[in-house]
Amino acid sequence: MSLNLRVAVIGAGRMGIDHIQRIHRRIHGAEVAAVVDIDLERATAAIADIPGAVALTDAQAVLDNPEINAVLIATPGFLHEEILHAALAKDIPILCEKPLTPDAESAWKVVQAEEKLGRKRIQVGFMRRYDAEYAQLGDIIRAGELGELLVLHHQHRNPTTPPGFTNEMLINDSVVHEFDAVRFFTGEEITSVQVRMGKRTRNAPEGQHDPQHVLLETESGVLADVEIYVNAQYGYEVGTQASFEDGVVSIGGDSGPSVRTQGRWGGKVTPGFEERFGAAYDVEIQAWVDAALKDEIGGPSAWDGYATAACCEAGVEAQKTGGKVAVELNPKPALYN
Repeated sequence: MSLNLRVAVIGAGRMGIDHIQRIHRRIHGAEVAAVVDIDLERATAAIADIPGAVALTDAQAVLDNPEINAVLIATPGFLHEEILHAALAKDIPILCEKPLTPDAESAWKVVQAEEKLGRKRIQVGFMRRYDAEYAQLGDIIRAGELGELLVLHHQHRNPTTPPGFTNEMLINDSVVHEFDAVRFFTGEEITSVQVRMGKRTRNAPEGQHDPQHVLLETESGVLADVEIYVNAQYGYEVGTQASFEDGVVSIGGDSGPSVRTQGRWGGKVTPGFEERFGAAYDVEIQAWVDAALKDEIGGPSAWDGYATAACCEAGVEAQKTGGKVAVELNPKPALYN
């Protein structure tokens, strides 16, 4: 492999443009060689300040270019499967934004295709694993310095949702991050999901029940819950509190200093996910590049993408039934052990 990754970014929407600028300006060992989008004008605008990069509308054409040796997939999730299989056929490093695919069945097919290839090529974009506070909490859990982890409490709050954000998307687009976080913190699979619907905010659009309370259980019996509240109005806030045998650890929450003055106190809440997790994205992409240059992956695998897809399916079913729904997984291939 060349000394530099020549990356094709597929998808020039909000996340794609963010990654294009990240690779161009802050990532070492990689360069944006091509951008693919169905809208050629948008793809062209995305590379306006990147000499030598090309804009295309055909993903297969860019994958067939021998000068391209890595791909970053930032399209909507329903387009991922076809691109993933095409990229696996080229045997090049892949970073795929979450979800791996929108459902467990298609995600499993991707896992099988990678297993047939015989090595891990796909890294899935669960960027919270690269957040400094998430990493610190993970280290505390694995060190066992506070005894066994017993319970995880998660808060996931967005100011508003875009038009068309459905009830199911609270699970598939938002709680998916907590599914991965629970698996990351515990090192275990989630075995069941339950969703409780309480009082609905007047700020939720028609057809969306917000907030919701999601209850999870892992293989060893660790309990986790998620308050998912996507029309909270005041800002973007993601927090976790972990209860151990010998203590409690909290991460996330307000950013910056807490100020007390003139009879008041307060701080700031980040307005969106880019501000809250911008540094984590930088660390994630650099880890992917560093690993890809050694023919490895630097984070969550295709199995992680498949497992979270299965959790999302259980979560959507739990929304409909109100009962506890088991997470059904195929046996884990040896490649991912």
